[in-house]
Amino acid sequence: METRASALQDQGAGSPGALFTPSSRAARCHGLALGAGGAGTGAVSRMNRSSAATTAAASSVEAVGATIVSFGRRFIGLTSVSCASVPSLPVLDHDAVLAAVSAEMAIERVRDGLLRFQAGEWVMPSKVYLESPPFGDFRAMPARGAGFALLKWVTSFPGNPALGLPTVTGVICLSNSENGEPLMLMDARSVTALRTGAVAAVATVALARGDARTVGIIGCGLHGAWAARCLVAAGFGAGVCHDPRADVAEALAHELGWSTGSRDEALGCDVVCCVTPGTEIVVDVGSLHAGLHLNMLGADGPGKAEASVGAVASCALFCDEWEQASHGGELTGAVKAGLVTRDRVTELGAVLAGDARGRPGPDAVTMFDSTGLAVQDLAVAAAAFSAWEDNRVEAQTIVL
Repeated sequence: METRASALQDQGAGSPGALFTPSSRAARCHGLALGAGGAGTGAVSRMNRSSAATTAAASSVEAVGATIVSFGRRFIGLTSVSCASVPSLPVLDHDAVLAAVSAEMAIERVRDGLLRFQAGEWVMPSKVYLESPPFGDFRAMPARGAGFALLKWVTSFPGNPALGLPTVTGVICLSNSENGEPLMLMDARSVTALRTGAVAAVATVALARGDARTVGIIGCGLHGAWAARCLVAAGFGAGVCHDPRADVAEALAHELGWSTGSRDEALGCDVVCCVTPGTEIVVDVGSLHAGLHLNMLGADGPGKAEASVGAVASCALFCDEWEQASHGGELTGAVKAGLVTRDRVTELGAVLAGDARGRPGPDAVTMFDSTGLAVQDLAVAAAAFSAWEDNRVEAQTIVL
C-alpha cells in the first residue's frame, strides 16, 4: 500500500503551474470543418491545419457557418458574418476525451488539482442547480486555475436510461483565464466519469487501510465502471460487482476479471464504492465492518443518499469540499439531524497536503463523500487539452 501511495504522490508532484499551461501559440484554429462525416472531414490536430486556411480565415471579412453533428442529429446553419478573424474551436467528443486521458493520468491530475485547490491556487465558486422536476436537474460548475477557466453545464436525469438516453449529459467550455478566449469544447459526460473514478482512487490511496486490496462496486454504470478502472490503475483488486441490472454487473466483472455478487458480498470487501442514483439506502450501520473504507459517489445533490444517517454518523468522515457536501451530499442528512458537525469532517485536500490526519486507525471505518468538484473537472479537461496540443488525439472543429 505504501508503494501505491508513494507512486501516486510522486506522479502528483511538481512546481505550481508545471502541468497545466495554455499554449503561448494561438489557441484558435481557423477554417471550416466538421461536415456530416464527423471525425472524418472534421477531425484535426494542431499540426495538420492548413496554413492557407488559417491565413484565409484570418483575413476574410465573410465566413460561412459550419455544419455541426451533435447527439445524433444534424444542425445546419448558414450565416454570413463580418469579422476580422473567425474563431474556430476544437471539440472533443466522448470517445476522444477517453482516448486523451488515461485512468492513470486522471488520477495524477485530479490529485494535483485537489492540492492546488487546498493551497488556494485554484478557485471554484459554488455549484448552481437548476431543478427540472420531476425529471432531473441541470448544474453549472465553474472553476479557474493554471491559466484556464472552465464552465461545465451538466445534467442528472435518472429516468433517462428507460428512454434510451444517458443519465448524465453536458458540455464543458475551457477558456484562457488571461484573456477570456475560448480554447476548447468537450463532452462533459466522459470528463465527469474520469474525475469521479479518479477521485475515488485518490481517496482510497489516502484513506484506506494499508493492506486493503479487495473492491466492491455497488452500481456498475458509467461512473461505477470508471471507479473500478481507476482503482485497478491504482493497484487495487480483485473485486465484486453488484448492480440490479445483472448484465451490466457481468460486463464490468468480465472486463476486469472480477466476479459478480450480492450487495452484501460487495459490502464485505476492503474498499466499497457506492455509485447509485442515491434514491435508496444501500449502506446501513449493520453493513459496516472494521477497517472498511467507503467511497460514496452517488449522492451528488440535495435529497440524495446512499447511506443511512446512522451509518454516516458511525464513520470517520472525509469529503471533497465541506460546503458542497454538507448541503447536497452524503453528509447532508446527518448534518441536518445534528449528528455531524464541521469539526468531524476533514476535506481530502487537507489530508493530501499533510494539513490534516487521515485514517484514525486500522479498525476505523472511513467514509469519503464525493459530491464532484469543478476543480476536478478542470484537472481532467486541462489534461485532455494538453493531449490535443501534443497531437495525441484529434478533435473536430466548429466555427463560432
